[in-house]
Amino acid sequence: MAAHNLDVANRASIRRTNLGLVLRRLSTRGARSRTQLAEDLGLPKATVSNLVNELVERNLVREGDVQRGGSVGRPRQAVELHGRTLCGLGVEISVDYARAIALDLRGETLLDQRITINAARDSDVLLDAVAELITRAIDDMRAQGVEVVGVTVAAPGEIDRDAGVVVFAANLNWSQLPVVAGLRARLAADAPPIAVGNDARLGAIAEHAIVGPVGINDLIYITGEIGVGAGIITNGQLMLGAAGYAGEVGHMPLDPDPQPCACGRRGCWETMVGLSALLRHAADPDDPVRDPDRDLEVRLAEIRTRAAVGDERTLAALDRIAHGLGLGIGLLIGVLNPQAVVLGGYFAILGDHLLATTRRVVDEHVLAPHAGGCQLLVSTLGFTSAARGAAQEALEPVFHDPGSVSAPAN
Repeated sequence: MAAHNLDVANRASIRRTNLGLVLRRLSTRGARSRTQLAEDLGLPKATVSNLVNELVERNLVREGDVQRGGSVGRPRQAVELHGRTLCGLGVEISVDYARAIALDLRGETLLDQRITINAARDSDVLLDAVAELITRAIDDMRAQGVEVVGVTVAAPGEIDRDAGVVVFAANLNWSQLPVVAGLRARLAADAPPIAVGNDARLGAIAEHAIVGPVGINDLIYITGEIGVGAGIITNGQLMLGAAGYAGEVGHMPLDPDPQPCACGRRGCWETMVGLSALLRHAADPDDPVRDPDRDLEVRLAEIRTRAAVGDERTLAALDRIAHGLGLGIGLLIGVLNPQAVVLGGYFAILGDHLLATTRRVVDEHVLAPHAGGCQLLVSTLGFTSAARGAAQEALEPVFHDPGSVSAPAN
């Protein structure tokens, strides 16, 4: 009897794994016929057909358009992701804003809401504001007949994911902030599961979703705000490191003219290229672009305008940031040899003013010819990467175990 029960459990586990494989393949490759899925996954056609039928019943996939491979052979009906009534909710907490983005299984944006905050102020006030943002997003989704399967919060700093705690975030003066417990206490009893992750690492997940389908599966995502962080994707997987802290590049000691850093040290990379450095070099303290109460995107638009009209101080500041970026990125490329480095955050907003100089400095500092074949790319997601990656992470349980999920009918 024990052997029989073990055999049943093994078969159930294999089926759960195979359901996940089908769902992930449709996510990464788009619509596929059952025959193509069987060839992709190395599974019998009958097995794939049964798996697809179950996913259709669960409203996670649907029959799409007929595919014709040419004049010979029968047309094949495509299978595609459905699941538009399920979503993951990603919430980014930054220095001066919080953003909520909901994505369905197809990666389509169902909601994008942003509020202005001051994250460095009282943590209870911060968690109240973020909880209100989450509650409003969940209510909006439910009103549209969409179920939120999970919430992932993207936060800066060192994260203890298991405990749901931000261990340390220098620029926000956070230490042992219980993000998950604090939000659970403020949300309704029927709120979906909540998790917390590092903003740069979650941003890397979102960026990989963009470039992975074109064959870039080894990349470094560099996010630029007050702090500077990185998410590292290796062979399509997020690199976490032994203790989960991989990517804390902002505190590499690189500045030849060491400035004090919020972490308590001097000369960290983020003191060279972080947002505070740009603003310090570009404007006097009473300049509106340095007013933290003004919307960041408005301030960056003003810097772009000044650069466009040839303001010498603005251009000199951008050139200085670009040199610092090239120095640090060159070091990372020499160590990790990625296919691409993606610039996000404010680096993406000002990318057209940074890219050429950064590329030149990278080429000067990387020993391998042509920077080891590494491309330098500007994110197309801007300030949304972290929240989008968090929403994708919140959907991960669906892809891991589709057999435990049924999407509401349209």
